[in-house]
Amino acid sequence: MGSPGPGLLFVVSGPSGAGKDTVVDSLRTRMPRLRYSVSATTRPPRPGEREGEAYFFLDRDSFEKKLAAGAFLETNSYNGNLYGTPRDFIDTTLAGGYDVIMKPEVHGALAIKASFPRAILIFLLPDKFSHLRLRLAARRSETSDQIAARLAIAHQELQQIRRFDYVIINEQAPPERRDALPAVDDLEAIVRAERFRIHHYDDAIFRNVENA
Repeated sequence: MGSPGPGLLFVVSGPSGAGKDTVVDSLRTRMPRLRYSVSATTRPPRPGEREGEAYFFLDRDSFEKKLAAGAFLETNSYNGNLYGTPRDFIDTTLAGGYDVIMKPEVHGALAIKASFPRAILIFLLPDKFSHLRLRLAARRSETSDQIAARLAIAHQELQQIRRFDYVIINEQAPPERRDALPAVDDLEAIVRAERFRIHHYDDAIFRNVENA
């Protein structure tokens, strides 16, 4: 059963390497009723990424055909690849009263806000930008030039932070506390607080409580 009223759309974004995958995936294990929106992309899958779980992987021609058919809520070009948010899943899930979380790139997040003003934008920021390079290098999926390009984009993305509703600092945990994820606690607090905002509840709910 969904929450009272329409569901909420949570958009977690930030620089590549900030830890979006880890933070969002960890929150989903805590809050299984939180639905995840899988984006489509033209970039090739990284090792371990599965179709329909990490992304819907499309060739450019297929992506552009879907775009022409109006199948995406928003699209964005990032580092030479196309990304898009499938519209049908978002509309159907929110109408059913379920909250949705997604993790697009920064400009994609802003595009979603423009077309869906009720979206709640959360910027995930590393505690040090030097950690971005370390995390990107640890993936072993990109060349030094590609990593440099991502870091240049990250500095540009940071200029958009004031357009977001919340910011979470994703602190680098010390080796002895790799299981500590304070950023997940912060994200969970935001989701819970937003769900309990008074305007999400119909007056009939309060009348039922009063008359019980």
